[in-house]
Amino acid sequence: MKKIAFIYGGIAGAIIISVMTLGLVVSEGEGASSSEAFGYLTMLIVLSMIFVGVKKYRDQDLGGVIKFGPAFGLGVAIASVAGLFYVMGWEFYLAATDHAFIDDYTAGVIESKRAAGMAGADLNKLIADMEAMKKTYANPLFRMPMTFLEIFPVGLVVALFSAALLRNPKILPSRGPTTLERPQ
Repeated sequence: MKKIAFIYGGIAGAIIISVMTLGLVVSEGEGASSSEAFGYLTMLIVLSMIFVGVKKYRDQDLGGVIKFGPAFGLGVAIASVAGLFYVMGWEFYLAATDHAFIDDYTAGVIESKRAAGMAGADLNKLIADMEAMKKTYANPLFRMPMTFLEIFPVGLVVALFSAALLRNPKILPSRGPTTLERPQ
């Protein structure tokens, strides 16, 4: 079970961080806040590896039957590994870009609010909040758990649905030989 969690979680985490990094590089950091929907959609699609991993475990290791608890546990394990890979990939990206993301992100937020007509005390408060955010984000003890919490709740939802569906052996049953087809 640990091997399945590491393999499928690693694949999911590597794909997610690759797609996210490619998106940031191609967009050159512009529109970071508008790409949140794309990021979460990517996470949801790629975290379908949880479903695949739980199904593989159910079909190949448990003979086609799994209870909700073990299925959910494996799903959470896969989501955790994917989250750790995501955090490691994000930290590598930040180091490679000299942590430019947070400067680009905060500048984009300020410019979008300014373009929407925010001015005066409200704009000054936003600028102060963005500066405070930069300082907080510079601390890896804050940044790394926050990065993990970007992806892990999505994984929990996918793990929950996967466990609920796959506990029923009639849902996508194994296509292995039946007892009538097995050699005697």
